[in-house]
Amino acid sequence: GLLPLSAGLVDDPRCSLVHGDFFGLLAGDGFGPDVPPRCHAILVDIDHSPRWLLHPSHAGFYEPAGLRRVLDLLHPGGVFALWSDAPPDREFTTVMEGVFSSVAAHVVAFTNPYTQGESTNTVYVGIAEG
Repeated sequence: GLLPLSAGLVDDPRCSLVHGDFFGLLAGDGFGPDVPPRCHAILVDIDHSPRWLLHPSHAGFYEPAGLRRVLDLLHPGGVFALWSDAPPDREFTTVMEGVFSSVAAHVVAFTNPYTQGESTNTVYVGIAEG
């Protein structure tokens, strides 16, 4: 209930919310016994950006091997989306292009209630070859 559209998402039986260490789960056998081995979408909002990490141990996730692990967990045609608080990062987009069949970096503008102005974020989207 924290997001305006979350009710429609979490009420969908195809949606699984997993409470855990994302990086630990990704390094293991997937997202747990209650989640199918392959997903249609993996949506990530953890670090501030691919360069501004909350912990140095996250760095490998933003490299080809880390993103290939995400790809392994997606159905063909599945979507990986990553929120970032920074402008689009061409170097990271290039890394994504080496893993996913289609990649885009979308700048999303929104009214920021804290600054009383407009802010922007970037959402990176990678599509698994389908």
